[in-house]
Amino acid sequence: MLTINNLHATVGDKEILKGINLEVNEGEVHAIMGPNGSGKSTLASVLAGNDKFEVTEGSVIFNGKNLLDMSIEERACEGIFLGFQYPVEIPGVSMANFLKHAVDEQRKCRGEEPLGAADFLKLMREKAKVVEIESKLTNRAVNEGFSGGEKKKNEIFQMAMLDPKLAILDETDSGLDIDALRVVATGVTKLKRPDNATIVITHYQRLLDYIVPDYVHVLYNGKIIKTAGRDIALELEEKGYDWLIKDYR
Repeated sequence: MLTINNLHATVGDKEILKGINLEVNEGEVHAIMGPNGSGKSTLASVLAGNDKFEVTEGSVIFNGKNLLDMSIEERACEGIFLGFQYPVEIPGVSMANFLKHAVDEQRKCRGEEPLGAADFLKLMREKAKVVEIESKLTNRAVNEGFSGGEKKKNEIFQMAMLDPKLAILDETDSGLDIDALRVVATGVTKLKRPDNATIVITHYQRLLDYIVPDYVHVLYNGKIIKTAGRDIALELEEKGYDWLIKDYR
């Protein structure tokens, strides 16, 4: 599904990604961990198409297409979803209107007709149950006045509505209490299918108690320095990163 080869990226005159290699197949969950400043969020932003970052070398192929040649809108159309670390508020835009437009744009990409009002509301109710989001939140403006946990639930609700092929979740667990973490992570797990994939960026092993990854990658200084199974997350929780990154400083 996704093949990243020798990806380098800069912001301004500073190189952040220094040769990322990663392959993600359908049905897989990949966790990316690493200390602050290692390039995790930059990788997510580059995949989503944030033009703040300049790709200077390497390639990214998504379902046989050159992802780096696509605009943000084209990447979304192809089925890429980014869950933000700090979701923004959109005052004056209701959740229902926001999602109706987004869902209809996705359907347009697939050559399908827009959803009728009744079918759309039915879909909203079904997906709201998946992430245990209260109906009163879906009736408000996007993230306006939401708590941190509510904003993260809302991100997963949007993911459920858009049904992406590849979901990239950038520190979705940051700032969540244990109950909100469970709800968000369980929602992500419920949305997993054999034909989609998820990249989870996290600092903490606790998220991986709920979202069980097939692979855990440790990113440091712009490169993936270790790929292993879920057990390495437990080891990192116990020992920290120093034992692993000392040879790469």
